[in-house]
Amino acid sequence: MNESLIARPAVLALELAAGETPERLELTRDEAQTLAGLIADDLRALLPGVEASRLAVAGALFDGVELLRPGFPVFATLEELGRRIPRVTTAGGVVAFGTSDGHMPAQPLVPDPAYAGGPMRLIPWMLLAPADIADELAERMEVELVGRGEAGTATADFLMRTLGMRLEHARFLSRDDLMALTCVQYEHVNLAPLWTMLEAALLTPYKEETALGSRGLPLHYAEGRVGVPRIADWFARAGNKGANPVHEFAGTLFELRQYAALLAAHHVPLHLEGEAARTAGYLVEPVADADPAQPAPLLYAHEAAGLGMAAITVAQPVPGKARVLAHGYPLAPDALAPLLDALAERYGAASEVHALGRMMLDADGALTAPAPTLH
Repeated sequence: MNESLIARPAVLALELAAGETPERLELTRDEAQTLAGLIADDLRALLPGVEASRLAVAGALFDGVELLRPGFPVFATLEELGRRIPRVTTAGGVVAFGTSDGHMPAQPLVPDPAYAGGPMRLIPWMLLAPADIADELAERMEVELVGRGEAGTATADFLMRTLGMRLEHARFLSRDDLMALTCVQYEHVNLAPLWTMLEAALLTPYKEETALGSRGLPLHYAEGRVGVPRIADWFARAGNKGANPVHEFAGTLFELRQYAALLAAHHVPLHLEGEAARTAGYLVEPVADADPAQPAPLLYAHEAAGLGMAAITVAQPVPGKARVLAHGYPLAPDALAPLLDALAERYGAASEVHALGRMMLDADGALTAPAPTLH
């Protein structure tokens, strides 16, 4: 493996015409090699002298969330393969990786069909540059690619014919350009605090970072994961309740679901501060242990427009005031059933769910549950 070469990662960004989808997400080895040759031709026009560097291309179409994950696993795999390819012994050369007998050479280079519906597809590539020109080449990539990095007609035509799709644009971007574009996209949909967390996870995973959600929910990145405070407890103490606390709390949960979905897509775990990170698509906020002298715990479902079952409260129906044991928050679309099972098992509650038809808050703005009437 040639350690003297410095990796400069980038993508070929394909903006699909409206309603278009590629027939497949992977190129064969021969197709990938043809594409790599066309990309090399384009880069020679954009970056004179690039021939001194090795070009490595992955013949696969990804979504941005798949490429922007901690450790950049797709780029790291492409780099490793690009360095190891045995028939290239000098700095220069063009190598490509596609399917053989239907399989890519490494699992990280296999796109996930779950993210295939977006309007932009990204083909990863990188230059492995000799150390003495790597910095200067990186600077030129940042200037030239974003400024005039439209792919050549031959490159675009090959992709459209091979993958059965029409393209609006095909242009080269450095990985930093891709991150800047993603930042703008998230800011445009009011998710700038989330990008603050993702940027830390991608670029400075050894540092802590904080941000506030648009409704004031604190976000804290540390040790590879994003933490939020105990939701019901935070809202009761410090949340912005406004004139309609129920509406504000539901809005906080809606925002949290957005954060959870994107963090999961970028492979950054989410957890409640003080609790373990979860990959099951839900969060559990413990409040108290069950009192064996009181009635058996029950599950109550808080409902809100646009959220369905927004939260689940486990409570013992003590006459006069329910004894709340925990709150659960389903964040992923398929997380409600596993959450209900987990709460029922953990607190010894019956699996039957009591639908409240609304979100029920106490006088402090904390989630609560109904209590039997005292006689």
